[in-house]
Amino acid sequence: MIIQNAEKIKEILENDGVIAYVTDTVWGLGCLPSSEKAVKKIYEIKKREAQKPLILMSNETYNLLEYVKPIPKIGCRLIKKYFPGALTLVLEKTDKTPYYMTSNMETVGIRVPDNEIFKEICEIAPGHVLATTSANLSHQPSAKTYEQALENMQGLADMIIPDYGHICKGLESTVCGVFGDELKIFRQGAITVELTI
Repeated sequence: MIIQNAEKIKEILENDGVIAYVTDTVWGLGCLPSSEKAVKKIYEIKKREAQKPLILMSNETYNLLEYVKPIPKIGCRLIKKYFPGALTLVLEKTDKTPYYMTSNMETVGIRVPDNEIFKEICEIAPGHVLATTSANLSHQPSAKTYEQALENMQGLADMIIPDYGHICKGLESTVCGVFGDELKIFRQGAITVELTI
């Protein structure tokens, strides 16, 4: 394991804390999805509008499955092709995904980043899933380096975990909704989804 302070990270998360970390796209800010207090803290830190949901990220697709309803075939094909990577899939949520992190919507975004440090953080996190968003104030540019994450989140996040040289590419994920056999691109990001899959 590369990360130091694993016990400290676990303790922060278990006590309604918020952490900042590198992913494969941009820097993230996250907490345990089961902590309403921590989710509210993220909204306060970012000055984020209540109607903008958080997404769920993990080191393995398997860990995210109980948070979403059975994934349509086209969604499964996208997961096979693009996970781990810079694709966020918006799917129908289950009752395990709390409304306080989905802005009361019936859907939730899921993603598996391709970054070793993030994967280790998920291994440390109870349940291996984080409710997450980008580590910046709303309407400000996303943090692309450890230095920018420090600048944005020092004194706000409970811990900013170094990237240990596993830097991000600096372009946000593509956000794609899957509704039955229909796909809808909500945000064009680092990858171009082939809609003819």
